[in-house]
Amino acid sequence: MIEFLLIDLDDTILDFHKAERIGLENTLRHYGVEPTEETIALYLQINAAHWRALEQGQMTRKQVNEGRFETLFRQLGGEVDGAECAAYYLSQLALTHDYLPGAEEAVKALSKKYRLFVASNGNSVVQFPRLEQSGLNNYIEKAFISEALGENKPSKAYFDLCFSLIPGFDPDKAMMVGDSLTSDIQGGINAGIPTCWVNTFKKVNNTSIRPDHEIESLGQLEALLENL
Repeated sequence: MIEFLLIDLDDTILDFHKAERIGLENTLRHYGVEPTEETIALYLQINAAHWRALEQGQMTRKQVNEGRFETLFRQLGGEVDGAECAAYYLSQLALTHDYLPGAEEAVKALSKKYRLFVASNGNSVVQFPRLEQSGLNNYIEKAFISEALGENKPSKAYFDLCFSLIPGFDPDKAMMVGDSLTSDIQGGINAGIPTCWVNTFKKVNNTSIRPDHEIESLGQLEALLENL
């Protein structure tokens, strides 16, 4: 029987696509760049590559935060102070904290039956304000933000730290829930706990990573758990 749920934050509970879009548009305009669809697509490509490097231990968080903007502006034919640009972007990103459809209701219902924990690879300056402003802190026991812990998903070290900070934790009664195969699902596998892939955007899994369960929204998790 599952008792402990470690749930990813972005694009599992909160709408990160919306927050990212708003934060990026504000940042580009702040630096005199029109946020066209082509420019946004280029940023998303660069950003995804940087985050994959972080997950694989090939980059530091500082290199991700600053390097993605330095690379973007370089490819646009200009340059930018990576640290300054990253700080401005993160300040804008922290302003938006909308739930995905049905996610708040799902978390509220789950909190009455399970012990909930947020497990996020995000930046502390972004995630902690969003947890507070969204009211999500009312439903969870603790948020494990990788920057604050000093380890990142999907490393076993990250999950070992999380587990050590949960009173009475039992890995046989835990599950990792999230939208990212490479971060959340691989992380749960590395940690030796069952996983549930929240495939909101109906992606095709072309990887070798195999979640134990798959749902399309967090609202389906309670029924899944009841039938285990």
